Amino acid sequence: MPTRRQAAAVAVAALGLTALAAVPASAHGSMSVPVSRVAQCYAEGPEHPRSAACRAAVAAGGTQALYDWNGIRIGDAAGRHRRLVADGRLCSAGDEEFKGLDLARADWPATRVHSGPYIFRYRVTAPHKGTFTVYATKPGYDPAKPPAWADLDLARPVATAVDPVASGGFYTFSGTLPERTGRQLLYAVWQRSDSPEAFYSCSDVDFGGASGGSGGGTAPAPSATAPSRRQIEAGAGRSTVGHHGHGGDDASASAEPATAPPAPRAKAAGAPADLAETGSSPGTSYAAVGGAAALALGSAALFWSVRRRAAGRR
Repeated sequence: MPTRRQAAAVAVAALGLTALAAVPASAHGSMSVPVSRVAQCYAEGPEHPRSAACRAAVAAGGTQALYDWNGIRIGDAAGRHRRLVADGRLCSAGDEEFKGLDLARADWPATRVHSGPYIFRYRVTAPHKGTFTVYATKPGYDPAKPPAWADLDLARPVATAVDPVASGGFYTFSGTLPERTGRQLLYAVWQRSDSPEAFYSCSDVDFGGASGGSGGGTAPAPSATAPSRRQIEAGAGRSTVGHHGHGGDDASASAEPATAPPAPRAKAAGAPADLAETGSSPGTSYAAVGGAAALALGSAALFWSVRRRAAGRR
């Protein structure tokens, strides 16, 4: 290959590498079994949800949050969940768009469960490697108060799954639900290992029997239902969440326009120590971008230098 063509090939490859490195990596999803609050409200219909809790969520935060049901995330989490997500903001992960999900109510639609082995299904629209960790609230949890980190039994996750394989649009993994009664909350954290990005979801569950706290009583919670694939596909065009080309097993359910990741968040006031860090360093991706850009500029300079020398020999 002539020298000029070699230089051109190097420049094009380097520029392509820069473009790939600069694209924000995002995966997407939310718990489906037991269904998360945001997915439940989306299944009811963003414009006219049936349950009082979902109507209140829309009144507080608007309908767009429900169309963006698979985008409750922090792009630079890197395992720093407790530092970045403040008490009372767990269900929204501190994202103002999803603030309606943080409403303290005892009437969120819930999935009936019982203690013992349980199969979790996480609806995914862009699969990636990472670790799923699911926590349950402690005995005495009051669903009428905003959930805080102290309400979760962080020492005993009910499920942990590393790099499960997506199939049929779901990650499926097993766990064990603890002995509980009444309404409780399951909090899922999906920390990617190929990116600092993490996803969060709250699932309301009902173990039956008397509930604790001021939200007590024996009345059953409204039944929760996950959105169907058809519902997900029907609302995909209204979503503002971008998967940046990282589609996968269920990519057809996530044909969304790309958006930029949120800016880094300030540490939540009075936040306790971090959970175990499972993500890669946020600096890694920026270093890759810088290195690729430098390579591209150097290669482009070489290309034009070769062209000038070739022109001088004519």
